[in-house]
Amino acid sequence: MTAQLKLQGVDKFYGPIGKGVHAVRDINMDIEKGEIIALLGSSGCGKTSTLRMVAGFEETSRGKILIAGREVQNLPPVRRNVAMAFEGYSLYPTVTVRENIAFALKAQRESDAQVDAKVNEVAEMLEITSILDKFPASISGGQQQRASLARALVRDADLYLLDEPMGQLEPQLRTLLRGRIKYYIKERGLTAILVTHDQTEANAMADRIAVMEGGVLQQFASPDEIKLAPANLFTGTFVGEPPMNVFPARASEVSGDIQFRLDAGVELTYNADQFAPDLRAALLSRGDVVIGVRPYAVRRAKGKSGAAAQVVANQWLGDQTHIAAAFAGSTVVLVEHDRADISMGDTISVELKPEDLHFFDPASGAAISHGTQMA
Repeated sequence: MTAQLKLQGVDKFYGPIGKGVHAVRDINMDIEKGEIIALLGSSGCGKTSTLRMVAGFEETSRGKILIAGREVQNLPPVRRNVAMAFEGYSLYPTVTVRENIAFALKAQRESDAQVDAKVNEVAEMLEITSILDKFPASISGGQQQRASLARALVRDADLYLLDEPMGQLEPQLRTLLRGRIKYYIKERGLTAILVTHDQTEANAMADRIAVMEGGVLQQFASPDEIKLAPANLFTGTFVGEPPMNVFPARASEVSGDIQFRLDAGVELTYNADQFAPDLRAALLSRGDVVIGVRPYAVRRAKGKSGAAAQVVANQWLGDQTHIAAAFAGSTVVLVEHDRADISMGDTISVELKPEDLHFFDPASGAAISHGTQMA
């Protein structure tokens, strides 16, 4: 199957190639027709530069961009057949919202009846029917953002580029529209790239997520795979709320068991048979590792089993409790679904089961294993 969008060795330098700021580094991605992809990362990670190169608003320093099988990196935006919803809205100020949305449809020479039907449908979906006859200057930022999104989604294009499309919306409306927009895109078999720093938005809308940092594509996988099998320490700690707990450790064999010595004298000891033979050998040969464990996988142990930790915070968030405790020279965070009857200063025992552990290389950050199997 031919990818709807293909990025091959794409680089972006701001300034001379090889000397300027290297904002995007050797990006390679294949996106299939009908997929929704999220570019996820913090500010400055390269996600918006990547989107703008695909759209044609930024020059590609190196590499190729193919849309629907056509090589487009040297074509102007108007010849790429992409629709883009800008973070800055970019509505035409001298015409109404209705005319803004209808602009591309009229350029495609659709009938007035077709234009009206499509504009009304997308406006109803995005809850902007009441402002269709208003001018951009007279509506709110959130309404302008939805009008910009409507203008992009309503037209026929090979690719839909959505730059922080719901950043100005209230949380309740954002939650409602995520589902509607995803259904609209999926029902029509459209291909879309969503740029966001919002993990909830990426997880809710995307088939696959491209996690970026420092201009580098850290991992490109489904939301579940990124959560359960992060490719490296950055992805493991960046994706997830609360973030993954991480602890440097030294692996060794003690009386036939595997023992991990953490800071502050904390020792975690497991039966060697709980780890696959190849993983056991890899951990023991490396010695130094970084252990990662998701907060929801950390459990309070009953009785005296587990490792001691001293509570430093206990927060009830309405539907779950976040507990932070001093542990192994750092802090371990636990997530529980019921209120926890514990106070600051209390000592609790925490249990880290081997099937919930992630091991990373301390030098490169690359994942060694997830659970009891090699990565």
